[in-house]
Amino acid sequence: MTERAPRRSRLRRSALSAAAVVTLAAALLTPAAAASPTTPVAAPSAAAAAPDIPVANVKAHLAQLQSIATANGGNRAHGRTGYKASIDYVKAKLDAAGYTTALKTFSYNGSTGYNLIADWPGGDTSHVVMAGAHLDSVTGGPGINDNGSGSAGILETALAVSRAGLTPSKHLRFGWWGAEEYGMIGSKNYVNSLSSADRSKIDTYLNFDMIGSPNPGYFTYRYDSALDALFRDYFAGIGISTEQDFEGDGRSDHAPFQDAGIRVGGLFSGADYTKTSAQAAKWGGTAGQPFDRCYHSSCDTSANINDTALDRMTDAIAYAIWTLSAGSTTPPTGTVFENTADVQIPDNGAAVTSAVTVTGRTGNAPAALQVGVDIKHTYRGDLVIDLVAPNGTSYRLKASSSDSAPNVQTTYTVNASAVAANGTWKLKVQDVGPQDTGYIDSWKLTF
Repeated sequence: MTERAPRRSRLRRSALSAAAVVTLAAALLTPAAAASPTTPVAAPSAAAAAPDIPVANVKAHLAQLQSIATANGGNRAHGRTGYKASIDYVKAKLDAAGYTTALKTFSYNGSTGYNLIADWPGGDTSHVVMAGAHLDSVTGGPGINDNGSGSAGILETALAVSRAGLTPSKHLRFGWWGAEEYGMIGSKNYVNSLSSADRSKIDTYLNFDMIGSPNPGYFTYRYDSALDALFRDYFAGIGISTEQDFEGDGRSDHAPFQDAGIRVGGLFSGADYTKTSAQAAKWGGTAGQPFDRCYHSSCDTSANINDTALDRMTDAIAYAIWTLSAGSTTPPTGTVFENTADVQIPDNGAAVTSAVTVTGRTGNAPAALQVGVDIKHTYRGDLVIDLVAPNGTSYRLKASSSDSAPNVQTTYTVNASAVAANGTWKLKVQDVGPQDTGYIDSWKLTF
């Protein structure tokens, strides 16, 4: 991440219109065929669950980047041999995994810079889901958290796509940027090189700059409310409360995409801002200390990583890639149990439930049970949503928040492997704020 610069004025979309939310929801979810309540439906097009990304694999990439820096003057900066060796390492991994890669050159400060673009074969190329991270470090250190962490996270996610043989509906593209530390030079060059037609084909750009900070926070990019909600809901599903990022505003490679009118989202674990007492109480770590005390320093080494944050953040990347690309593996499997009966949600009132009865399953529910939710509501921040298992175990899917956008139309993943699959499952929804109304339109469980 680049150093803070004077703030510049830029229009931002703080929330989507209702029509835009519906459009994005259609991209996030593949609608199931209409069915009577609790009827099992074959689902050959159901999205495959995102895999757990082994943090050991991500750390192995970081170890390689550390070794490259050590062998090349202690850094991986633009115009230095360590950067070229870093991008060659990433490219070789992707080439071996079946990606179509392209090394794009540019010039800055009298040196040749490199961006790496990797396309996964297949998917609708008129609708591109793209994830990116800058690969360069500052000259004063190896840059393992900033930003080996994001680079390694998207690399291992890309390799997981290959291992799964993912066949996404949308086209998947990954990018590693050069010269970010000089002001997003590489990503600006890439965006500026695209024709207006090619820019319009990128539905979403997700940026990951610093995701393993040693005193970590869990921050989501706030620019697009639906993408923000996608990450917030994922972390809520594993019991982690997030905050919207302000520290990284305009300081990383999402900015050129956003300026070009492309929807952007992303994750961030914090840089040189100080963790507050409230944040330490929520996330652990040390209050009164920076999220990353080695930010832009020689001590940003492979020892400057919080493994737990790195693991969680990388799993969230995979979840977003799988969800946004609406991918499925071949052959797809799964049975859907769905309730399409409308249930009104009282305004600022008692919780309501909608039931789905699961039958014909053997053993326990899966570790990645998919819970598809379609709730029409005028202010989704008021809603608290839980999945209640047949034995009474409750899984928090969504907490209340200040999110003013309408509707909840997404898929949550729940580890329900401790409870039996068969029985009556309930979606429990409560409106905890005044002046807004809505109803459960439908919901489904995919086994």
